[in-house]
Amino acid sequence: MDVTQPRNAGMDGHEQALDLTRGIAAYVKSPLVAGLARVIAKHPNADIGNAFNHKQVACKMWALDRLFESCGGRFGRIWVLGGWYGVLPAMLFNDARFDIAAVDSIDIDPEVAPVALTLNREAGDRFRALTADMYALDYAAERPDLTVNTSCEHIADLRAWLALLPRGSNVLLQSNDYFSEPTHVNCVASLAAFEAMAALREVRFSGELPTKNYTRFMLIGTV
Repeated sequence: MDVTQPRNAGMDGHEQALDLTRGIAAYVKSPLVAGLARVIAKHPNADIGNAFNHKQVACKMWALDRLFESCGGRFGRIWVLGGWYGVLPAMLFNDARFDIAAVDSIDIDPEVAPVALTLNREAGDRFRALTADMYALDYAAERPDLTVNTSCEHIADLRAWLALLPRGSNVLLQSNDYFSEPTHVNCVASLAAFEAMAALREVRFSGELPTKNYTRFMLIGTV
């Protein structure tokens, strides 16, 4: 019977994903996986599968590795712009290399904040999910230790946005050459083009990560 009639034969894909993540979370004792299970349970319509697919995770792991190598692991407050479901903050909190006082995930879409709060619940008051336009933020007053923007391909005028940050602000920026995606309004053809567009005063890391459909570019430095 176990062969011809699997125990979970009556479960739909959502129930199986929930059961699987709960089991993995219990086994590895990971707050991140436990958060994923909570998201699947509480927000069944959230596109968490896309937010946590292998390419998204690989790009974020690459960012964390290069950030630690170039800047160390101790930060006060980090702002993640276009934070979506808060996956990058969750990965930062889950990474033992980093000692971070607080992370704010900031997105213009109000529907993503509840999902981000669910995913990062175990971070407590160290995590905030804020609904705001990145152009309306007061960077000079808040002065986060690090401002992260991994969606520079969505910004029509990158230099105009960077000009809002006080001189000396630390940034981690990513873009790509995925020109065929309609929502990508400002892709770059190469790492050199990204460097020229951002025109950072100091570059601590500059590199690229090839994927199947596009190459992702990353800069870490100061404006």
